[in-house]
Amino acid sequence: MQTTIDIRPDDLSGDATRRLVAFHLAGMHDTSPPESVHALDLDALTDVSVSFWSAWIGGELAGIGALKTIDTERGELKSMRVDDRFLGAGVGRALLRHIMTAARERGMTSLWLETGSTPEFLPAQRLYESEGFVECGPFDGYALDPFSVFMTRRL
Repeated sequence: MQTTIDIRPDDLSGDATRRLVAFHLAGMHDTSPPESVHALDLDALTDVSVSFWSAWIGGELAGIGALKTIDTERGELKSMRVDDRFLGAGVGRALLRHIMTAARERGMTSLWLETGSTPEFLPAQRLYESEGFVECGPFDGYALDPFSVFMTRRL
């Protein structure tokens, strides 16, 4: 049975979205030292350089993801998180593909991301690799960090 995933722009005003963002931030702080947490908070996610989407299944929030504009040709994937209840349902892949399409439509030629290096982040790394992302060095102000993996993909 195919699950219908509805991905839509989100202004971060809804309680479910705000809770998932808070859960995402807490998880980042649980797995990395403070100086290695690069997740955006609610204020940063509402910046004009960031577009934010939420994914819904059957009226329930299933995941979130954002695209931050670095410059006219490059975007950064931010705040990708799937609610634990929907892990394995294809939500992360659907959000990732949606964001890649949005970046292409804006004329971007590459996407970049930073994710964690600890075992908790292995599923995310595998998802990104399966969609064509490859490891690279730090970008756009990031520094080498043993808790970070940097990846990029041409669009």
